[in-house]
Amino acid sequence: MIRVLLVDDQRLVRAGFRSILDGEDDIDVVAEAADGREALQAAHDHRPDVVLMDIRMPVLDGLAATRHLLEDPAVHSKVVILTTFDLDEDVYGALRAGASGFLVKDTEPEELIHAVRVVARGDALLAPSITRRLISEFAARVTRPSAAPALDRLTDREREVLSLVAAGLSNDEIARELTLSPATAKTHVSRIMTKTGMRDRAQLVVLAYESGAVTPRWLTPSRTPPGVRESP
Repeated sequence: MIRVLLVDDQRLVRAGFRSILDGEDDIDVVAEAADGREALQAAHDHRPDVVLMDIRMPVLDGLAATRHLLEDPAVHSKVVILTTFDLDEDVYGALRAGASGFLVKDTEPEELIHAVRVVARGDALLAPSITRRLISEFAARVTRPSAAPALDRLTDREREVLSLVAAGLSNDEIARELTLSPATAKTHVSRIMTKTGMRDRAQLVVLAYESGAVTPRWLTPSRTPPGVRESP
């Protein structure tokens, strides 16, 4: 069972998400919280696999709660940020704090269920078009790359795979791009995460661009990363 904690200051939002998730045989909503402080306590009490976290809440907002939650070695939850707009200013900060992705609140029920399952198995919830816009944010904000000694342990092939992960490609897309089997692509991604100590693909994207290991070459109008369609 995938154990889920719902965190939102709106009772109706929590009730709606609960009604959707509780209908699935492999998902169990174990607790709810109305603000970030309650979320931290609930995470300790119930040890959820996935936390659906609203950003804007009283007492302690979702960004601060995410940072506290993921810095706690006793908690092993994955966090998905809930936001009203897919380009919320705080999404960038949430991903840097360790969130595994984000959802807009008006997402379709099947997308919500899919998101919980994706994050629970250790993947990041970042659509290619959203990834590209986030990378644009990284490129605009990072003026001096941060040192990342862990990247020195990567092989040439793993660096190649990392660049494709940073472009938002899935394991299947990476496999096609490099003429590998999907299983081999998945193995490469897993090894990269192990060597770098990253939680999931979202964190690999952050690491790749903030360390300067990958350069966003397609930010000029004539370039588009492999496998990623232009956003309208």
